[in-house]
Amino acid sequence: MRIIDLSHVISDGLVTYPGLPAPAISDHLSRAASRERYAPGYEFQIGHIDMVSNTGTYLDTPFHRFADGHDLAGLDLARVVGVRGVLIDATGAQVADAALLDGLDVAGAAVLFHTGWDRYWATDTYGDGMHPFVAMDAVERLVAGGAAVVGIDSVNIDDTRGGDRPVHTALLGAGIPIVEHLRGLDQIQATTFTFTAAPPAVVGMGTFPVRALAVVA
Repeated sequence: MRIIDLSHVISDGLVTYPGLPAPAISDHLSRAASRERYAPGYEFQIGHIDMVSNTGTYLDTPFHRFADGHDLAGLDLARVVGVRGVLIDATGAQVADAALLDGLDVAGAAVLFHTGWDRYWATDTYGDGMHPFVAMDAVERLVAGGAAVVGIDSVNIDDTRGGDRPVHTALLGAGIPIVEHLRGLDQIQATTFTFTAAPPAVVGMGTFPVRALAVVA
């Protein structure tokens, strides 16, 4: 068994999505200060992070798009833990269309679009409008085929050159969570793998960072 980490590291000041603030990571209780609270020889650190939910590699639930959609606490973990993976080679094209899904069984699967855009992570290029995205004809196939979760290693699964977000609308409207900002999909050199990307169960929030990973037998 081989575990492949598909998540970006979250660090102080690192911008994930253009226009959104970077996380600020600090000590709530430093080790030095903790020595005053505990017995001699004992010290602890309690961290503090101030961030927007769309930070690092994160998962969207329906509440992200729809006020009446389920939030993180309502996520069915069966959709995102140990799910059969289907890797889509979408490298070399800006638009991942339905033809890439021909002959694939996506029912109950984690469908991950490998575009290679993660190579631009933490650069100005990563967030520009020319990033790869998924076409609506592919989304319609994913919804009809019963995909469990859909992911991409790009800045957004939608085309961000306009204000509409049809891919988010269709997938989240069908109850299919989305994982964006994946990395390392090129390391999955097998046809058989499982995918896991579980967020904390936070009430009233639709998006949160995840530790996404693939397990290759």
